Amino acid sequence: MAPAQRCALCRQTFFCGRGHIYSHRHRRQLQVALDRLLPQVEAARKAIRSAQVERYVPEHERCCWCLCCGCEVRKHLSHGNLTVLHGGLLEHLASPEHKKATNRFWWENKAEVQMKEKFLVSPQEYAQFKKSLVKGLDSYEEKEDEVIKEMAAHIREVEHSRQELVRSTLEPQAVPNPEEGSSAPGSWKGTNSQVASTSQWLSSSDLPPAPELDWMETGQPLTFIGHQDTPGVGNIHSGATPPWMAQDEEHSSGDQQIGPSYEEFLKEKEKQKLKKLPPDRVGANFDHSSSTSAGWLPSFGRVWNNGRRWQSRHQFRTEAAARSKQSHKEKLVS
Repeated sequence: MAPAQRCALCRQTFFCGRGHIYSHRHRRQLQVALDRLLPQVEAARKAIRSAQVERYVPEHERCCWCLCCGCEVRKHLSHGNLTVLHGGLLEHLASPEHKKATNRFWWENKAEVQMKEKFLVSPQEYAQFKKSLVKGLDSYEEKEDEVIKEMAAHIREVEHSRQELVRSTLEPQAVPNPEEGSSAPGSWKGTNSQVASTSQWLSSSDLPPAPELDWMETGQPLTFIGHQDTPGVGNIHSGATPPWMAQDEEHSSGDQQIGPSYEEFLKEKEKQKLKKLPPDRVGANFDHSSSTSAGWLPSFGRVWNNGRRWQSRHQFRTEAAARSKQSHKEKLVS
């Protein structure tokens, strides 16, 4: 029997030696794993001729799993505020360590030889990627310059409109031309005098009286109940103290303590400690406030003078059981 071996693709232990890699299950798992990695490698190979540079975002920190090396690889290559798309994966595919791991993986799993070249990047291809990366950086800088110019133009336009608005607001009114007949000084004086005489002619007695509302009329839906201001008492609008800030008469004479006193707190704290003790302990029901003589002693049951201690304990338990049975019988009879 062949020694036990672990298959990372199938995630199981097999005992058939090298024959496991030819099984239908292993071939299916190998194809599924390669198909999962192949789209990412093809997208990276497309970036060899046309490298793309973008502004850094947290999504560019994504990683992909390299099936041949058995480790995670950063998909993109970031430096400062710039990110080269698929740069990290291309750098890994072009490394000699990945080439050795790919050869070993293909030999151990007997994968198709034609597919191995798809998962490798030659030094010539990586050099071509570097040349396209220079062009990508230049195009990115041009785009950034255009964006900066557009923003500067927008800022200048907004500033110009703001200055125009301020200038039109602060600009003095146009002075009337005295040469014009309608706006001569004499005509202005005549107009002012005419307006004054007209205002005197339209006195308050000549105006129509304002309609008086009859609040007691039956047809009116509202009823006037008069002003409800209490004389001598202000409100928050007149600067008076709000009612919730005013002090009550019954508590204004002296300071009233809020909450329990310190002595009551200590008593309640002592009660909480006693609640944690067993209720059937000796002296649990003892009244400490009762007055007793100097010769009083509490009764703790029998005294252990001779014999073993466990004999007294067993005797006490037997008597306690007998008393409980007797009390139970009395309850049943009653």
